[in-house]
Amino acid sequence: MRTHGPLHIDVFVEPMFQENAYLLWTDAGPEAWMVDPGLPPQSEQLAAAARSHKLTPVAMLITHCHGDHIGGVSALREAFPELKIWAPRDEQHMLGDPSANLSISAGFQVTTPPADRLLTHGDQLELGELSWQVLDVAGHSPGGLAFCCAQAGVVLTGDALFPGSIGRTDFPGGSAPQLLNNIRQHLLTLPPDTVVYSGHGPATTIGTERDTNPFLKEGFLA
Repeated sequence: MRTHGPLHIDVFVEPMFQENAYLLWTDAGPEAWMVDPGLPPQSEQLAAAARSHKLTPVAMLITHCHGDHIGGVSALREAFPELKIWAPRDEQHMLGDPSANLSISAGFQVTTPPADRLLTHGDQLELGELSWQVLDVAGHSPGGLAFCCAQAGVVLTGDALFPGSIGRTDFPGGSAPQLLNNIRQHLLTLPPDTVVYSGHGPATTIGTERDTNPFLKEGFLA
């Protein structure tokens, strides 16, 4: 478990795609979020951790709707029937379409129930005493989002920004110029000590990526 002031984060790594899912809760009470729940055994681990911490999962937040980031949504909805699905507005069609969410091309088929809430850039979310801002990081996928909590100094970036890298942009709906513009406008403008929790790989900071990430140097794609 990692702690940022009143915010607590458990990280779970799915073995096939090395995709990160997150369980988030605060000191204020038992309500919790699950972020980007992937394929088993990750979804079972999320459920077990929530029960172990005596949490009440209230929402699954989806940064983007590729199959490796939504593979556990249906199983967790079955385990916690009141659990809501919050997904990017511009990717809602991908939840029920294995071709659009790329799972069928990876050799399996993922579909989920429709989203209960559709998110877009600028939305404000609340978890306990903490406020979160939804940020546009589309470019790896058509409508990818990041979730930033300034009070805790963290941002969940999905597959937009990684330690030393950025998300692939050769998938349908991807765009390298769009992704780079969104990273520069909406992520690199955050305080440098903001901790970045990515969709794959270890945590980093905005300052580290601003200073050292080769994909973010001026002139890239020029």
